Parts: sequence; C-alpha cells; structure tokens
Amino acid sequence: MLTSEQKIRYAEDGYLILRDFKSKAEIAALRARAEAIVDAFDPAESRTIFTTNEQARKVDHYFLNSADRISCFFEEEAFDAAGALRQAKALSINKIGHAMHDKDPVFEAFSHGPALAELAADLGLTQPQVWQSMYIFKQPGIGGEVGWHQDATFFDTTPISVTTFWFALEDATLSNGCLWTEPGGHRGPRGVLRERFERHGDVVTMNKLDATPWPASNVNAVPLEVQAGALVVFHGLLPHYSAPNRSAVSRHAYTLHVTDASTTYAASNWLQRSAADPVRGFVV
Repeated sequence: MLTSEQKIRYAEDGYLILRDFKSKAEIAALRARAEAIVDAFDPAESRTIFTTNEQARKVDHYFLNSADRISCFFEEEAFDAAGALRQAKALSINKIGHAMHDKDPVFEAFSHGPALAELAADLGLTQPQVWQSMYIFKQPGIGGEVGWHQDATFFDTTPISVTTFWFALEDATLSNGCLWTEPGGHRGPRGVLRERFERHGDVVTMNKLDATPWPASNVNAVPLEVQAGALVVFHGLLPHYSAPNRSAVSRHAYTLHVTDASTTYAASNWLQRSAADPVRGFVV
C-alpha cells in the first residue's frame, strides 16, 4: 500500500497522513452508530470524566472495567458547579471507549479489513493486535485539551511496537483542536519513553521515566490539519497533543491502538484482555 518514499517519510517523521482512506459512507455509518450509542447511554450509569490532567487520580472502576466494553466518558467541562449538565448529553461526551472494534458490528467493520492489514504490514507490524478503540468527539466549545504524551506510555511492549491509527471523521483544523506533533520526535535522543502508566490491581500510577521536555508548539511542533476521511498513522514514541476546542465546530475522530504480537505486552498495562476474550488483528 505504501510507496518506498512514504515508508522512508514514516521512518524519519514518525507519522504519515493518508488522505481519503475512508469513504463518506463509511464515516456516516460510524457517526450514526456513535450517536445511537450516546443516545442510549444513561448518565446515571456513570458520570466519569475523561481528562489528561492528573490522569492517575481521575480513573475509577468504570474506566478500569472498560477494556472489553463500550463506555461513555464526559468532557471535563460538561457539568456545572451543581453537577448538572451544562448542555445536551450529545454535546457533553468526550469519548466512547474502549472495545467498540470488537463489540459493535458497525465499528468492527470500520476497524478491520485487508486495507488496514496491508498498511500495518507496510508499517512493520508483523502480527498486529488491536487493543483499543476510541471515538473522540472534541465537542464544540468544551472539547478538552489532550496534553503532550506518547501512546507507548499506555501500551508498553518490549520492544516498543504500539502504533496509532487516527481517522478524521470531520475536518481537523487549528480552530477546532487538530493534532500537533513533533516530526522525528520518536527517534534519536528525544525518542525515549518519558512516562509509563501502570496498573496494579485497582491502583494506577503515572511514573516519570525521563526528563526530556515536551515539544514547544511554536518551535519544534507542527499542526496536522486534515480533512474528513484522512488516516494519520504514528509511532508509539511520537509526542503529540491537541488544544481545547473553543470553536463552534466539533472535531470527531476515531482511533485504534495496535501492537505487534511478536513483542511482549506489559502485564502492568492498564488495558488487558482475558483468555476468553482475546485481542484480535485486522483480519477477522
């Protein structure tokens, strides 16, 4: 699927943008299904908020038990001081996670297939395993910031193999919180794992491993403005970030986190699957 030039660019930059990877019909089906999931979600079930601020202190059993389920998480600014939603439920959800790719037929169809399998092989994943899916809403006005991080922090393998597949379901722009990244930040002296998110039982910790500073958006980081249908793939050590969305336009995206079964998946990773519900690849 990838040309020799694209493979070289991915190795050098740590990311690649593939335009028009998904059709309008595929995107419309996924968005409609996400809307139905949110519509059926009862906020009384959980008011768990997703935030990257003080993340180790914010997780709860609803989050920890979401590895093999379909769960909804609220935006950080969804509730007022009295605990009531500031706006409609449909405009208050931060994301749906984390097993739609396995537990819902519409998401399963979007998340699998020969095109993704071929792309994974071109990226060097010999035995891809899809661990996690997230539908991210980046709601208008209150879409939360996602601070600088590396996805290998949450999906540690030896050697590091996690690769992110980020699908733009709407146009992602500077105004509505597009991704930012540091080209080449996955290699060389800056290509080190800086933090590791670990789980032991019901206790989670964010452990600092390296003091290498995060990129500065006006110095060594670039925005990734892409149109709906594009797929951004990036290396697990590549630093990335997205600003809050203060615009009147949402920025829906869908992500898959994939590791290579030829590597060792850490027992301390927060997301685990039981033998009765094993992780699968792109071809089902």
